[in-house]
Amino acid sequence: MASLTVRTRLSPDEVAEVKGVVHDVQHVDGVPPLSDHVLLHLPGGGDADVRHVLARVGDELVGYGHLDVTDQVEGSSAEVAVRPSARGQGVGESLIRSLLDLTPDGRLRLWSRAENPSAARLAERLGFKRTRVLHQMRRSLSDLPEVKIPAGVDVRTFVVGADEEAWTALNNEAFASHPDQGHWSVDEVRIREHESWFDPAGFFLAERSGKLVGFHWTKVHGAHGHDHDAIGEVYVVGVAASERGSGLGKALTLLGMHHLASLGLAETLLYVDESNTAAIGLYEKLGFTTRSKDVNWSR
Repeated sequence: MASLTVRTRLSPDEVAEVKGVVHDVQHVDGVPPLSDHVLLHLPGGGDADVRHVLARVGDELVGYGHLDVTDQVEGSSAEVAVRPSARGQGVGESLIRSLLDLTPDGRLRLWSRAENPSAARLAERLGFKRTRVLHQMRRSLSDLPEVKIPAGVDVRTFVVGADEEAWTALNNEAFASHPDQGHWSVDEVRIREHESWFDPAGFFLAERSGKLVGFHWTKVHGAHGHDHDAIGEVYVVGVAASERGSGLGKALTLLGMHHLASLGLAETLLYVDESNTAAIGLYEKLGFTTRSKDVNWSR
């Protein structure tokens, strides 16, 4: 039986242990068990108002639970990682029950990466219901259509130290109703600027008469010491309300994909909500197909 410890902040040694669990899970499952947001904030010990649950058998960390209690509208959000060698021993269930006990009002949203059947059975047994699905879609970077930027729009790349505030404002406008992307602070951008994958040359901004009206922020996975081939990502694409229907979103998407292809990458991926049928339709027309699904379970 694993022993559980709750932390409000992780020590550097504990951060290293959690990263070890994440590495082992990703090596076996092919996908990281924790979101980019959690992984980006781990090196500093985690965000304020976060609870970390550590599961150990002896001295070995076999599981980790991350609980964010800041969302009073949707309820607390959690992510769990269990070392593959410790699966089937009740570690995941113990972590989830502990996370439920730590929520302020008993409401909890739990992510399952890559639609894992075992995670689904556990979630249902504990009273969770499937409430949101995120598609991971992929496309080859060969035979890309031509980029056609709408008339009157100029495109340039992101300038560190100058564009953070304007980009954050447009991002939050474009994704106002999105549960993850619509409430960013400038600090969220600055944190990512220090990541090894950040490259302003792959961060495109579209302006009309000097005003920011669209963007495509690309990303490259696996180029810095990962144990898999590098792959591009359509990280975030957004346009101002005034540009919707102009073709700017499609043009920026293709512009970023051409950039990723110029780096020698063979494939790109993106994530999109299953409920966003318009976006899924656009991406399918561009040649993307669904590779896997992440599921959000709520109780």
